[in-house]
Amino acid sequence: MNPPGHTEDRDPPAAAPARNIRLTVEYDGTDFSGWQRQPGFRTVQACLEQAVRAMTGESVLVRGAGRTDAGVHAAGQVANFRTSARIPGPGFLRGLNAHLPGDIAVIDLQDAAPDFDARLSARGKTYVYRIWNHLTRSPLLARSTWHCRAPLDLGRMRDTAGLFVGEHDFRAFRAADCERRTTRRILRRVDLRAQGVVLTVEIEGTAFLKNMVRILAGTLVAVGRGALSPEQVAALLESGDRTQAGPTAPARGLCLLRVHY
Repeated sequence: MNPPGHTEDRDPPAAAPARNIRLTVEYDGTDFSGWQRQPGFRTVQACLEQAVRAMTGESVLVRGAGRTDAGVHAAGQVANFRTSARIPGPGFLRGLNAHLPGDIAVIDLQDAAPDFDARLSARGKTYVYRIWNHLTRSPLLARSTWHCRAPLDLGRMRDTAGLFVGEHDFRAFRAADCERRTTRRILRRVDLRAQGVVLTVEIEGTAFLKNMVRILAGTLVAVGRGALSPEQVAALLESGDRTQAGPTAPARGLCLLRVHY
């Protein structure tokens, strides 16, 4: 029995474990300087972090599955952050969207396992590149397609796309300032489709080099125009000579379609 006036020592209540929140995010990248936060620039990551802070009062790090470049869009970017806020999922989703600008939306929000990391847990990504292949421009699609006026030979482009499938050294298809140590990558599929005058190049791979999808798209367009042959492209995979590949297609035609886990 404790003596009078004695207060029993008690451990302070344990803090509630931080939640790991997984987001699926859609955005029009036209007016953003890419995903990654940069002082003085409008970025997707910064907008998401500001929305979380507005709701929770917490300064969090929102980690994305991939750092899309300026002008690149996303239909299924995945991100995660940790928070002590106990806001229920549906309310959290509504609240974030209320604090986000009109060119970003969180389309799904879930509590994730503690060890989930949007970037490190990813097992691949699918990108789609869209081309408006018509003599005249399309004002309605100008922000999301590359306008190519010259007729494109879809058969030649498909024959060439098959060369990229599998594991290859893609050093001829990366930006000059790409800092990745290894340039070998695995592409699971490269599909070309035509819906009227809109051509789509859908590419699924385990990982990508900087500007790789845009250079692949630019190279396929060069093949479609007759500026490159499938045989020349096959030689590029051996030589690694970036100067002989096609141009880097404009950012506006590229969209991160989904992330695979």
